[in-house]
Amino acid sequence: MGGIIMKFRKPARLVSMLLVLMILVTGCAAQKLQQYTGDAGNTAGTEGNDPAGETENSDAEASEQGSVTVDPGEQAEGNGPNQGEAEVSGNAEGSQNGPEEKEEERIKVKGLYLTGWTAGSSQKLEHYVELANTTEINAYVVDIKDDDGYVGYESQVPEVRENGTWKKKYDVEKVLKEFHDNGIYVIGRLVVFKDPVYSLKRPDLAIKHVNGGLWKDKDGITWLNPYNRGTWDYTISIAKEAVALGFDEIQFDYVRFPDGTKKTGDFSGTDKEKYEAINEFLAYAKQQITEVPISADVFGIILESPNDTENIGQYLELVGKDIDYISPMVYPSHYALGQIVNKVKFDVPDLKPYEVVYNSLVKCRNRLDQVEGYKAKVRPYLQDFTATWLKDKKTGKKYYQEYGPEQVRQQIQAVYDAGYEEWILWDARNTYDEEALLKD
Repeated sequence: MGGIIMKFRKPARLVSMLLVLMILVTGCAAQKLQQYTGDAGNTAGTEGNDPAGETENSDAEASEQGSVTVDPGEQAEGNGPNQGEAEVSGNAEGSQNGPEEKEEERIKVKGLYLTGWTAGSSQKLEHYVELANTTEINAYVVDIKDDDGYVGYESQVPEVRENGTWKKKYDVEKVLKEFHDNGIYVIGRLVVFKDPVYSLKRPDLAIKHVNGGLWKDKDGITWLNPYNRGTWDYTISIAKEAVALGFDEIQFDYVRFPDGTKKTGDFSGTDKEKYEAINEFLAYAKQQITEVPISADVFGIILESPNDTENIGQYLELVGKDIDYISPMVYPSHYALGQIVNKVKFDVPDLKPYEVVYNSLVKCRNRLDQVEGYKAKVRPYLQDFTATWLKDKKTGKKYYQEYGPEQVRQQIQAVYDAGYEEWILWDARNTYDEEALLKD
């Protein structure tokens, strides 16, 4: 694909047709039409194969961001790209995206996250196409490789096939065609270092424990070692295939070290800091993948903290220096009780969706305004799930509220009020409050 393709929705299609007629009259048709249509295409189920019935609970690390110290045992249900994270980190718009690319050609994403299982359901696919045709939604994030470690379609990448690290969740070509035929921008989410499958197939590439054997997180999951270039190449090979298939953008999630490795992870053999490994991986990915934008999911708390959060290797001022977008997961439920954001204290952050998102993004903007030449644009992930795990085990006291259209809309407005234009909603089960979306 050459650069970014401008996608047009219903009203825009009519405008485009009128423009074409005008161009034809003036005798400049061929040259000008190319400017408006660009390269056409990109992205790509098996309904009933989802053991959960809806979607697999992809990110279950709900409170890693500095979350509430209450009842962490139920966190599985609502977390973002690597939120468990909400998945998205620094990006740069440089010449690598194509010298002819113009800033105004970039789509202003208003999107939803969809699992591979959802994309693989014909009924759900039809529903989401219709949703995009009738509301402000113009983009979907679709799993390429989830944090279960499997590529969600039949991959032809040799390393994937040799190790059996793919699972038929959806027909990638069908999904991409359906979305693109309807002018929908498709972002491919690729979970990077959290990989319980390949890390066991290739223990030489996995994080080791200081006492021997493979390191495991609190859920017993092994991770790939971000210091190891072999993990980079494995990820990049999958991303390159996804680009060739037609995805409009690659979004890296879990592009970080797992928290909890400070004392127990064995990272001997390197003198690099963790953030250096993450930044170098993203720079390498951008260098290797020049046809489409690169984005990364990052913890929301790093917008407030100037330091490397939980020793995971994500610094706001550095993580987006080489890629096109970062997606901070600013889910109110993922902030700790009493968390201070932009000098404002939130006793129960989940009850203040507008205020938490607004102050997080204002703090983000204020910090990035001080960084000369920062490349990544900010496109946050927002919460569209109810954090039922936020309760006191002993007393049953709740530290959450039911999230519905009002809470979702408040967060979207906070994005705009903070000076940003793009957003993605996250719900691991893809049960979105569609009443919150503006109609076309």
